[in-house]
Amino acid sequence: MVDRNQVCKACDGSGLLADDEEWQYTCTVCGGDGVFQPGDNPEPDTPFSVDENNRVLE
Repeated sequence: MVDRNQVCKACDGSGLLADDEEWQYTCTVCGGDGVFQPGDNPEPDTPFSVDENNRVLE
């Protein structure tokens, strides 16, 4: 079981984020695993692409 103090606050441990149109995509803070350890970098490893509506393209 994951320590609640290490659960990603952005996705609440689900590993998914959703935009205002309910499009779901992998959490860019934790990388999709739902865990954010002390010392982890919240920035993505590489820039991600978005479409003209600012939706993340995977």
